[in-house]
Amino acid sequence: MAITALGYLGVRSDKLSDWTDFAGGLLGMQAVDRGGKAMAFRMDDRMQRLLVSDEPGETLAFMGWEVETAADLQTFAARLSNAGIPVHEGPRSLCDRRFVEALIWCHDPAGNRIELVHAPMIAADPFRPGRPIGGFNTGPLGMGHAVLHVEDTAPMLPFYRDLLGFHVSDYGLTPYPLWFFHVNGRHHSFAMVGSGQQGFHHFMVEFSGLDDVGQGYDLALQEEGRLAYTLGRHTNDWMTSFYANSPSGFFVENGWGGRVIDPATWEPHETHDGPSFWGHERLYLPDEPGGPREALRDMRLSAAAKGMQAPPMAECPWLWSELSKGAAR
Repeated sequence: MAITALGYLGVRSDKLSDWTDFAGGLLGMQAVDRGGKAMAFRMDDRMQRLLVSDEPGETLAFMGWEVETAADLQTFAARLSNAGIPVHEGPRSLCDRRFVEALIWCHDPAGNRIELVHAPMIAADPFRPGRPIGGFNTGPLGMGHAVLHVEDTAPMLPFYRDLLGFHVSDYGLTPYPLWFFHVNGRHHSFAMVGSGQQGFHHFMVEFSGLDDVGQGYDLALQEEGRLAYTLGRHTNDWMTSFYANSPSGFFVENGWGGRVIDPATWEPHETHDGPSFWGHERLYLPDEPGGPREALRDMRLSAAAKGMQAPPMAECPWLWSELSKGAAR
């Protein structure tokens, strides 16, 4: 029994037109009109990966997590119910809207809606990106990752780690608690920021090419206020990325080159060097002495002074593969 991937995300927003421009024009997703009250967005051969419903709120509506087998849904339902968490079986009408064979849903301790799903549907027609890109890194790694603001990580850990079976990748405790979890080879598919707030922090999509990220960065720079974090590289998952302000106010990370781990041998550990090797300047934060933006900048400069870098071969896995083929000939 296992959760295998982040399958999809739902967002509440009455800014459907803005989301169509953002998800299609900047992220490169394929927009699919769901009858005027919702817009769906494709990233690959799945029927949908992102669903934006015409509702007030401008926040996360639900997270959809895939399980291995249909029987896993009942196993998870029993485990959650035994822990005192109400679990609901999704009716056929809801399964049809999510384009899955079956689902159950519940809420985490902070009230976020969690849907566990089996057998997502494959589209009959090929994926057509909203702008010229090479595609997204999805497949068995899932849609990407999702990150929540939480008031306190302590009550959330037992839910995600012990009940849902998410595996800790790593965690940091300064300048604020950060917990990262994997459910497959992607370094993390879920994370929590102990910011003292509630809500959606960001979701990440991983492009198949670095130029897709760079060209998106250029597009983001053309819109005043669109860029939230400058281009940078993370210390734990080695992702090269920038963050954009979404129409709903939370961030979307546009990444490439993320770390793939071996879940069977991975050891969770505490990190001490901050979230980024370089870049990722938080433009949305005030730049004031002693503030969080300066603290994060100091951590990056400290990491650079210590010579911290990702392994060189992570720069271009494709090139390394091609060179290895040539050496074997």
